[in-house]
Order: sequence, then structure tokens, then C-alpha cells
Amino acid sequence: MRRAVDGEGFMVASGMSRERPGGGTAPYQRLEPYKRYPHARRVELPEPEGREGVGVWEAIRQRRSVRDFRREGLSLGEVGQLLWAVQGVTGRPGGGERRATASAGALYPNETYVFLLNVEDCTPGLAHYDVRGHALEVLEEGNFAPALAQACLGQASCAEAGIVVAWATVIQRAVGKYGDRGYRYALLDAGHLGGQLQLAAVALGLGSVNIGAFYDAEVNALLGVDGTREFAVYLTAVGKE
Repeated sequence: MRRAVDGEGFMVASGMSRERPGGGTAPYQRLEPYKRYPHARRVELPEPEGREGVGVWEAIRQRRSVRDFRREGLSLGEVGQLLWAVQGVTGRPGGGERRATASAGALYPNETYVFLLNVEDCTPGLAHYDVRGHALEVLEEGNFAPALAQACLGQASCAEAGIVVAWATVIQRAVGKYGDRGYRYALLDAGHLGGQLQLAAVALGLGSVNIGAFYDAEVNALLGVDGTREFAVYLTAVGKE
């Protein structure tokens, strides 16, 4: 079991210098950067578009944290566009794969889960985003809104949004190569995802708010992850502004 450290201790333990370059366990074996739920019910998402919405400069200008949402559902097309914008496969040069958002070492330690709260033609529940298949893997059906809002310190936006996207880190993907430094990289990667999701929401005329304040054990339990090998790090609520 790893020894708990405070914030300062974390920065020291994960620090890098010429005398202490860091690195993971040897020999390093790259882990598959995808998680799959082969027995889950699949919801195929529409193919993403690339020509609609405002341009990137206007999206940056308009980006704001939005916490009040209309009681109007998102379409599956909007959900699919948002998920593709942060984790979707954007190309396969030389047989490899590139995704929409950068990741240290192209390890992609953060898995994307979606709380489906108000999505047209879609039963409320919890799903996992299948990156390669551009589809939702439905893990559990039901109304997660009350429990999710409570787990996020009573933030109403987590109950009133169309979806709440949650990222959970499969930490061994990062630390296997980078050692303790991998914790920093995984958190940086999560920040990229949240920022890009907000810009994608603006391009679709939607509102969003990133959420870092939550009870870790409660969100981990909702996601069905163990909190050690895989743990929640970040959430974003998206809905009609």
C-alpha cells in the first residue's frame, strides 16, 4: 500500500530533476489505452461533424462556466459530438491512432464515463464511452441525478444538466512508464479534457461547468471503480444554457 502524503509531499515525490529524472518500473510494458465493457448494451452515436458551430477563436471568447440549465434534453448527436471532441479518434497515421486531446506519451490514462440525465431517446443511466467504436456502453440504467448532486457537494448543476461527463484515471497506464511523475501527467491530461469539452460545448451552443469539488468515494462508487487502481478526478456538466 502506498504511503499517504500531503500536497507538498506529492509535489516532492513526483518532482523531476537532473539528479532524479524519474521513470517507471522496468521493464515497461505499455498498457492498452482503452477500457471496454463487452457485455454492456451499446448505443451507437451519430458520426461527428466537422463544419458546424463557431470557430475556435469565438469559442474561446464565449467560454464561461454555466451552472443553470434549461429542462431540455440533449440529442444523441450532441452527446456524440462532445465525446468525440475530447476523446474521439481523429486519425490513424502509420497504423497508430490519434485522439482529439493531447496525452503525455499518448498513454490516455483517463477513461470517460457519462451520466445520462436528460438525453432525447435515451434511458437515463450511466454509460462508458467506447473510444474506438464511438458508442456508449450502458453500465446501469436509472436516475443518478440526486446521488450525483449530493456527491458533488450539493451542486444543482449536476442534477439539472443534460449529461455529466466524469473522468476516471487508470493510473497504471501513466506510472508504469513515468513513475510517480505519472500522477502529475494524468491530472494534466484530465485538465486538457475538461477544457476542450467546454470549448466543444460553446461550439454547439451549449453551456457547461467543470467540477473538481466532489466526495471521491461517493463518485467512485457511482462509477463502479475501486478508487485506487482507477479513481475519479474530474467532472463536467453540460446542458442547454
